[in-house]
Amino acid sequence: MVPSETVVCVKQVKQNAAEEWDETMPLPGDIIEGVAKDGADASFVSAKARSELSSHLGKINRVADSVWLKVRRGEGTVKLRACVVPDKTLKLQKMFTVRAASNERHVAVLADLTFEECFQLQEMSRRVVNLDFKGFHRKGMKYDWKHKVGSYLPDRRSTIVSSILFMPLVRERGIEALTVRVMAWFSAAVSSGIPLVFINIQTEQTITSDAGKELAWSRQENINTTVNIVQGIRFWFLPGVAEVALQLSPEHGETRFGMEIKRTEEGFIGIYSITTGTAAERAGLGELFKQANRMGHMLVISRLQGKSLMPSTVDSEGLIHCCDNGDIKEALFSALEKTDSVQVHIMGWPNQTVAAPPVSAAAALRPPDFV
Repeated sequence: MVPSETVVCVKQVKQNAAEEWDETMPLPGDIIEGVAKDGADASFVSAKARSELSSHLGKINRVADSVWLKVRRGEGTVKLRACVVPDKTLKLQKMFTVRAASNERHVAVLADLTFEECFQLQEMSRRVVNLDFKGFHRKGMKYDWKHKVGSYLPDRRSTIVSSILFMPLVRERGIEALTVRVMAWFSAAVSSGIPLVFINIQTEQTITSDAGKELAWSRQENINTTVNIVQGIRFWFLPGVAEVALQLSPEHGETRFGMEIKRTEEGFIGIYSITTGTAAERAGLGELFKQANRMGHMLVISRLQGKSLMPSTVDSEGLIHCCDNGDIKEALFSALEKTDSVQVHIMGWPNQTVAAPPVSAAAALRPPDFV
């Protein structure tokens, strides 16, 4: 075996889904030692070059739909049944290649390669097709996303989990200092009675301009703008152990829903009082407010009319980006003027006992209890 000698080999296959490969298909690294109309050993003819093999395939293609390949893999040889197809990688001359008999997308790209190149490709193919690691074949299945979203979420716009992105301060160096601020924010929120549930924390790269503002990708370029990549932290949490949906329905002539709302220091919208005889009390917020106070929790609105009211970002100046109180009050006043109902979602807390409309299983996510 001369190291520089070339043989006809499968250089690659056009089937990108490597998990669908198996040993019955032409695989990268397969050295094609012969082709035949049938599988009889005496029928195989060899080819020393890709062009010669293409000529043999063209002749077989005129009289048969399929072809047999004798290929060398490692120290042994195997026979594979395949189909002859035109080689579409070549535009100026008509040549032929083969594809797997069981998968029309699995088309082999042939080339004249050295033995060393073939063995390297064979090692790659062996790792991919090794059944000890590959597992079962996989295929796509249809899923009724519209039905599932409508049936298994508390609201069609609900993401269930929430997150807030923290950017490093201008002179803040290292991820530790940023992590300290993230956990200080979370600890302060929980200590104030907001029933957040920790899920995960992860680093996240963000692109900013020289002005420190976050950028969106655009086709336009500005040569005067310096673009930087900074490492932020995204903090994932659940807005309570459950989200309780309540419908506030004002009666004719009422001028307020009957709840006093204020923004907390950490950027959430809390309820600080409930007026007797109002839509808020009739919806059950009065009892929830009393129970929250007894148990040391704050009554926090996570969403209004399905839209999130939770903070989303902390920028490089340390400012918490959260919902505008003016927009919230405007939405409530607009509903009052039309005597329309509004839906609010309240962050639930552990061992909540006040009767409330049932929540979906997804809305009551919480980490498992560990012994």
